[in-house]
Amino acid sequence: MARPLSKAAIARRTAKAKATRQAKQKAALEDLGIDVKRKKIRKPRKPMTPEQKAKAAENLAKARAARGPSQNSQYAEEVRNLPDEDPLSLKNVKQWLKTQKEIFASMKAWKDSKDPKERDRYNEVHAYVTNLEFYLRHGVYVDNKAGEHMEKKIQLRSVKMAYYPDGTPKRTAGVRYPDIGLYEEQYGQTISEQKPVRKTSRSRRTRKKA
Repeated sequence: MARPLSKAAIARRTAKAKATRQAKQKAALEDLGIDVKRKKIRKPRKPMTPEQKAKAAENLAKARAARGPSQNSQYAEEVRNLPDEDPLSLKNVKQWLKTQKEIFASMKAWKDSKDPKERDRYNEVHAYVTNLEFYLRHGVYVDNKAGEHMEKKIQLRSVKMAYYPDGTPKRTAGVRYPDIGLYEEQYGQTISEQKPVRKTSRSRRTRKKA
């Protein structure tokens, strides 16, 4: 005669049978092409009385006061310490990031667009959002554009001059130097350093007849 099952064994057997049944139902529905994902339906909350609303607001105010002001510890210290008036302050860059994320969300379909301009625009905004997030986390601004709508351009400034062995200063196009200002390279020289090219007459060669 078989021994009776314990309550724990009965519970395990019941759970196993339920899981097997659900798996078979899911497989059958998927074979028919029916989405088996169910949306969780939330029950509507009961309306609060004026007394309850006042009490909830009071409790929220106490919790905020106990927590204190936000320290923004998830951002780089160099960014947190900048005043709000600074162009690259935490307040400004967070607003740029918010706007660009909204723009990026509106162009999700452009990722695989047949129009190359739309794909380029998608990649441009994606890169800008990534670079802004990198700046907030690490304090290093790596993008050459700035502003809420990328309307500004980052300009590099030399803080210490470097020189070649013969004493000629090393310069890079697009960098502002303390002695000459913005260095605009054209044919290896700044526009102000260029000298007019003199045209030399070429001598005409004649063949000697034997």
